[in-house]
Amino acid sequence: MLSVLAHGDSDEAATIAGALLPALATLDEERSRFYLDLMLNSLNEATRRALEATMKGYEYQSDFAKKYYAQGEAAGEARGEARGEARALLAALRARGIAVPEAERQRICTEQDPDRIERWVERAVMATSLAEVLGEPS
Repeated sequence: MLSVLAHGDSDEAATIAGALLPALATLDEERSRFYLDLMLNSLNEATRRALEATMKGYEYQSDFAKKYYAQGEAAGEARGEARGEARALLAALRARGIAVPEAERQRICTEQDPDRIERWVERAVMATSLAEVLGEPS
Protein backbone atom coordinates (compact mmCIF):
# COMPACT_ATOMS: atom_id res chain seq x y z
CA MET A 1 0.00 0.00 0.00
CA LEU A 2 2.84 2.36 0.79
CA SER A 3 4.32 1.72 -2.66
CA VAL A 4 1.02 2.66 -4.31
CA LEU A 5 0.90 5.85 -2.27
CA ALA A 6 4.50 6.69 -3.12
CA HIS A 7 4.42 5.68 -6.79
CA GLY A 8 0.76 6.13 -7.77
CA ASP A 9 1.70 8.72 -10.35
CA SER A 10 4.57 6.76 -11.87
CA ASP A 11 4.87 4.39 -14.83
CA GLU A 12 5.04 1.45 -12.39
CA ALA A 13 1.76 2.32 -10.64
CA ALA A 14 -0.31 -0.28 -12.52
CA THR A 15 2.13 -3.08 -11.67
CA ILE A 16 2.24 -2.06 -8.03
CA ALA A 17 -1.55 -1.73 -7.78
CA GLY A 18 -2.01 -5.10 -9.49
CA ALA A 19 0.24 -6.69 -6.88
CA LEU A 20 -1.76 -5.12 -4.06
CA LEU A 21 -5.19 -6.35 -5.20
CA PRO A 22 -4.82 -9.99 -4.07
CA ALA A 23 -3.63 -8.80 -0.65
CA LEU A 24 -6.68 -6.57 -0.27
CA ALA A 25 -8.96 -9.56 -0.87
CA THR A 26 -7.52 -11.24 2.24
CA LEU A 27 -8.46 -8.38 4.58
CA ASP A 28 -11.70 -7.97 6.47
CA GLU A 29 -14.44 -6.13 4.63
CA GLU A 30 -14.00 -2.71 6.22
CA ARG A 31 -10.22 -2.60 5.80
CA SER A 32 -10.39 -3.96 2.27
CA ARG A 33 -12.88 -1.26 1.27
CA PHE A 34 -10.78 1.43 2.93
CA TYR A 35 -7.50 0.39 1.29
CA LEU A 36 -9.09 -0.14 -2.12
CA ASP A 37 -10.53 3.36 -2.00
CA LEU A 38 -7.20 4.77 -0.84
CA MET A 39 -5.38 2.89 -3.60
CA LEU A 40 -7.72 4.07 -6.37
CA ASN A 41 -7.49 7.66 -5.18
CA SER A 42 -3.68 7.44 -5.18
CA LEU A 43 -3.40 6.34 -8.81
CA ASN A 44 -3.16 8.74 -11.71
CA GLU A 45 -6.13 8.85 -14.06
CA ALA A 46 -4.53 6.79 -16.82
CA THR A 47 -3.47 4.03 -14.43
CA ARG A 48 -6.88 3.97 -12.76
CA ARG A 49 -8.59 3.62 -16.17
CA ALA A 50 -6.16 0.88 -17.21
CA LEU A 51 -6.74 -1.03 -13.99
CA GLU A 52 -10.51 -0.73 -14.41
CA ALA A 53 -10.23 -1.93 -18.02
CA THR A 54 -8.36 -5.06 -16.95
CA MET A 55 -11.13 -5.81 -14.48
CA LYS A 56 -13.94 -5.67 -17.09
CA GLY A 57 -15.45 -9.10 -17.42
CA TYR A 58 -13.62 -10.23 -14.32
CA GLU A 59 -15.64 -12.55 -12.10
CA TYR A 60 -15.18 -11.51 -8.50
CA GLN A 61 -13.85 -14.22 -6.23
CA SER A 62 -14.26 -12.83 -2.72
CA ASP A 63 -17.58 -12.60 -0.93
CA PHE A 64 -16.68 -8.99 -0.17
CA ALA A 65 -16.44 -7.99 -3.83
CA LYS A 66 -19.47 -10.05 -4.85
CA LYS A 67 -21.57 -8.34 -2.16
CA TYR A 68 -20.67 -4.80 -3.21
CA TYR A 69 -20.94 -5.59 -6.91
CA ALA A 70 -24.47 -6.95 -6.33
CA GLN A 71 -25.40 -3.86 -4.31
CA GLY A 72 -24.17 -1.61 -7.11
CA GLU A 73 -26.11 -3.54 -9.73
CA ALA A 74 -29.30 -3.41 -7.65
CA ALA A 75 -28.92 0.34 -7.15
CA GLY A 76 -28.33 0.84 -10.88
CA GLU A 77 -31.41 -1.20 -11.75
CA ALA A 78 -33.52 0.83 -9.32
CA ARG A 79 -32.26 4.09 -10.84
CA GLY A 80 -32.99 2.78 -14.35
CA GLU A 81 -36.48 1.73 -13.31
CA ALA A 82 -37.15 5.13 -11.77
CA ARG A 83 -35.92 6.88 -14.94
CA GLY A 84 -38.18 4.72 -17.10
CA GLU A 85 -41.17 5.47 -14.91
CA ALA A 86 -40.33 9.18 -14.95
CA ARG A 87 -40.30 9.10 -18.78
CA ALA A 88 -43.66 7.31 -18.74
CA LEU A 89 -45.06 9.97 -16.43
CA LEU A 90 -43.83 12.79 -18.66
CA ALA A 91 -45.34 11.05 -21.70
CA ALA A 92 -48.68 10.64 -19.91
CA LEU A 93 -48.70 14.30 -18.92
CA ARG A 94 -47.85 15.32 -22.48
CA ALA A 95 -50.68 13.12 -23.84
CA ARG A 96 -53.12 14.73 -21.39
CA GLY A 97 -52.00 18.20 -22.49
CA ILE A 98 -50.57 19.08 -19.08
CA ALA A 99 -47.59 21.42 -19.31
CA VAL A 100 -44.56 20.55 -17.19
CA PRO A 101 -42.30 23.51 -16.35
CA GLU A 102 -38.55 22.79 -16.24
CA ALA A 103 -38.32 22.84 -12.42
CA GLU A 104 -41.04 20.19 -12.11
CA ARG A 105 -39.51 18.18 -14.97
CA GLN A 106 -36.24 18.11 -13.04
CA ARG A 107 -38.08 17.09 -9.87
CA ILE A 108 -39.75 14.21 -11.71
CA CYS A 109 -36.56 13.09 -13.45
CA THR A 110 -34.47 13.13 -10.28
CA GLU A 111 -37.05 11.38 -8.07
CA GLN A 112 -35.50 8.12 -6.83
CA ASP A 113 -38.53 6.62 -5.08
CA PRO A 114 -40.20 4.28 -7.61
CA ASP A 115 -43.34 4.06 -5.45
CA ARG A 116 -43.78 7.84 -5.53
CA ILE A 117 -43.33 7.94 -9.30
CA GLU A 118 -45.84 5.11 -9.68
CA ARG A 119 -48.39 7.11 -7.63
CA TRP A 120 -47.75 10.12 -9.86
CA VAL A 121 -48.31 8.00 -13.00
CA GLU A 122 -51.60 6.68 -11.57
CA ARG A 123 -52.77 10.22 -10.77
CA ALA A 124 -51.76 11.45 -14.24
CA VAL A 125 -54.37 9.22 -15.84
CA MET A 126 -57.23 11.36 -14.51
CA ALA A 127 -55.53 14.62 -13.51
CA THR A 128 -56.27 17.97 -15.09
CA SER A 129 -53.27 19.75 -13.58
CA LEU A 130 -49.72 19.03 -12.63
CA ALA A 131 -50.51 19.97 -9.04
CA GLU A 132 -53.01 17.09 -8.88
CA VAL A 133 -50.36 14.67 -10.13
CA LEU A 134 -47.59 15.76 -7.81
CA GLY A 135 -49.94 15.88 -4.83
CA GLU A 136 -49.72 19.61 -4.32
CA PRO A 137 -52.77 21.71 -3.51
CA SER A 138 -54.11 23.52 -6.56
